[in-house]
Amino acid sequence: MSVGLLYALAGAALFAIGLAGLLALPHLLRKILAFNILGSGAFLILVGLGQRDGSVDPVPQAMVLTGIVVAIAATALALALARQLLERTGRMQLPEDRADAETDDA
Repeated sequence: MSVGLLYALAGAALFAIGLAGLLALPHLLRKILAFNILGSGAFLILVGLGQRDGSVDPVPQAMVLTGIVVAIAATALALALARQLLERTGRMQLPEDRADAETDDA
């Protein structure tokens, strides 16, 4: 097993954990964190599969670096929107998530 394949498998595990957290967790901040874990898994898969015969392909690395910058900006925007939602409603859940949680409690 090569090192690149090991990175890709670890990235797939991170992607699966992030996707499960994104779908299962109702709290908005936890969804944002799960989305970041999902993105980190995708970046790790790109880096791991971007190696050919021991040499590194620079294109996936450039895509990952660009993706990291975009992910930071998207996280900052999501946190700002979550803060506005908390100030306006007093809750950190999206309205459709609250409706699902209320029907589950009944």
